[in-house]
Amino acid sequence: MEKAVSLLTRATELDKSQRYAEALILYQEGIQMMMESMKGVKQEEDRQALRTKIERWMRRAERVKGFSQHEKETTVRHEQVQIEEGATGYDYSRIFDRVFEGSLPTSVDVDDAYIRSKHQITNFLRFCELIVLKGGIKTIQLQTGCDEASGSEQKDDLDKVAGSLARQGIALTTTYSSTLHDREIRFNNGWVVKIGRGLDIFKPPKGRFSLGFCELRLRQCVATTIDYYFRPLRL
Repeated sequence: MEKAVSLLTRATELDKSQRYAEALILYQEGIQMMMESMKGVKQEEDRQALRTKIERWMRRAERVKGFSQHEKETTVRHEQVQIEEGATGYDYSRIFDRVFEGSLPTSVDVDDAYIRSKHQITNFLRFCELIVLKGGIKTIQLQTGCDEASGSEQKDDLDKVAGSLARQGIALTTTYSSTLHDREIRFNNGWVVKIGRGLDIFKPPKGRFSLGFCELRLRQCVATTIDYYFRPLRL
């Protein structure tokens, strides 16, 4: 009984501090202990008094459960992943897998000022291939910078990517900005992924016949930080 009271007292403190998820766990554990202890109470009067206390705690737990659910639905969750210089084992599937767990996105906005050179456009193509394999997404909005040295070639290459996606039923729209600096990928299922280096996180392979030329997980990465943000969508 003393353990149950201690748990419920702590739950009340967490409740008042608006730490609802933690409070709910302690309320539930304390209530369960209270119910177990009631089996050893012989006097009906004492049993009724204990039953009244349990009902009061249960009402508090239900109220906190509502607050906890609301908190989950409205609070942005954030996780940060550090990729060390020279690290291997990464590809776009590993980086974006969590985005496709649960409710699939149907559109994605990619802001990356450096989808310009051949290898950067190739990286973007690999990202698009992942989208095709995962399914669900029907529209891609790309905002990037214009390559001043070979702008027409950049546009031709991205047009080819758009044509290839169109044959898979996915529409790619590209706009060009001279002021874009931030790198951010926003999915309409609540996920936002910010990669410090954008999609350009892989070092060049040692050569065409070296491991890592085809399989990105065998290729070394440059040091970068990935920030994941998720806000559940309200239906």
